[in-house]
Amino acid sequence: MWIWFGLAVLALIGEVATGTFYLLLVATGLAAGGLAVVAGLALKGQLLVCGAVVIAGLLVLRGTGVLKKREVDAQRNADVNLDIGQIVKVDDWAGGRTARVWYRGASWDAVLAAGCDPVAGEQVITEVRGSQLIVQPRPSVSSLSEG
Repeated sequence: MWIWFGLAVLALIGEVATGTFYLLLVATGLAAGGLAVVAGLALKGQLLVCGAVVIAGLLVLRGTGVLKKREVDAQRNADVNLDIGQIVKVDDWAGGRTARVWYRGASWDAVLAAGCDPVAGEQVITEVRGSQLIVQPRPSVSSLSEG
């Protein structure tokens, strides 16, 4: 009986260390196996109870969406990518909607965001795709105070 509860405590310690819900499910199943010992079930019954509780918990958590991968678009999220919102200066847009800009001590390819006009001057980084900075013209101070 104490083996089940001891293993459950170890799984809980592992859960605290890793922060996943999976070890919490395992700990719950192991504790249920310990309760099966108290109820007088044989080893086979204890293992079945443990497995059933783990699988039932997994199905419940998957059904509620708790275990879904939390996807974050790092290319556009300023909380993940600190380049978002920074200012670069474009002297001249090349033949298309691209330019070379100097940013963080290196030369980068800047690509104008869709729906924006190619105007030289300060640009705001809205997205980073590999080595390309997606930019849009920086709003002027007068346009911000008017709106």
